[in-house]
Amino acid sequence: MNELREERLEAAIRLGQEGRGEEARAALVELLAESGESAKLMYELASAHDRLGLEREAVPYYERSLELGLSEPDRPEALLGLGSTYRVLGEYEQAERVLREAVAEYPEHAELRVFLAMALHNRGRHAEAMKLLLEEIADHSAHEGVQSYQRAIRFYADRLDEVWK
Repeated sequence: MNELREERLEAAIRLGQEGRGEEARAALVELLAESGESAKLMYELASAHDRLGLEREAVPYYERSLELGLSEPDRPEALLGLGSTYRVLGEYEQAERVLREAVAEYPEHAELRVFLAMALHNRGRHAEAMKLLLEEIADHSAHEGVQSYQRAIRFYADRLDEVWK
């Protein structure tokens, strides 16, 4: 990406960060028309559309950014964005597929498991969704009370429907 294009892209990103979403989207669309695709530009277009509530329009931009080889640190964010967008569009199977792949690729990103849990809930797989969320809470909550019960929370995470007599 040449220097001028990079500067224009950064300026458009700043517009979005300042809450000027429509201006950011317009600047990104103009940049795409003038200089063509790049993985980063397509990702930023996806994000801009998503932030404006234009989820359906965001999907092809997310997909294209990933096809073009989007790299870190944006790649896990794009996978989360695409999976989450599929979920809010009611495309739960697609959401689960993308988010499972993302979790496998980036196991250190706890947020991916949380969004996967939402997709699992939407697919009626409540026990699996609860297990993921409970494990995240047990592993990452800083709350003293939660930490004091961490072992029990982890134990029960996949035994929610068991009854001991």
